[in-house]
Amino acid sequence: MTGDLPGLLSAVRACMHCAEHLPLGPRPVLRISATARILIIGQAPGVRVHQSGIPWNDPSGDRLRNWLQMDHETFYDERRIAIMPIGFCYPGVLPRGGDAPPSAECAPLWHEALLATMPSVELTLLVGQYAQARYLGKRCGKTLTETVSRWQEFLPAYLPTPHPSWRTRHWAKKNPWFETTVLPVLRERVHRLVGRASAR
Repeated sequence: MTGDLPGLLSAVRACMHCAEHLPLGPRPVLRISATARILIIGQAPGVRVHQSGIPWNDPSGDRLRNWLQMDHETFYDERRIAIMPIGFCYPGVLPRGGDAPPSAECAPLWHEALLATMPSVELTLLVGQYAQARYLGKRCGKTLTETVSRWQEFLPAYLPTPHPSWRTRHWAKKNPWFETTVLPVLRERVHRLVGRASAR
């Protein structure tokens, strides 16, 4: 199955594994290609993304694209950029508000097979604590801030960032080094890889 990307994507998009736990039903959202050099792993779709079926099609996506200094056309060119969240479907909200955690079953079920179809990926952005916990494991710091502050340790394969939700504005004010130190490196690496892919 891992060598058959269209068949694998069809299987993922037809997945009903967590259907009984999803308040709006299953609608897996991802974008994968064998030529992508950048992979973005976030947490799970929000309501707007669930409704549109387009990943990062919300204010968090606007903020992420601003971090990357990237237009919509480039961001959604799956030949260059793959998008694979930890949980593929909208998980609902917590009783006290805020999005529920992504399904714990999605990544173990599908990620390994999907990654096997993306041999060209050179940089994976780990957006938020759930992606970092899965892919950095014991190398994670005690907090997201500590993990992101140690970003150089995880290059060249991974670059951890906070999730670009509205809450990040407060975090960024407390941690100005992210904008002044991390974002310039992130942009340079992403733009270089996107340029290489577009020149192929």
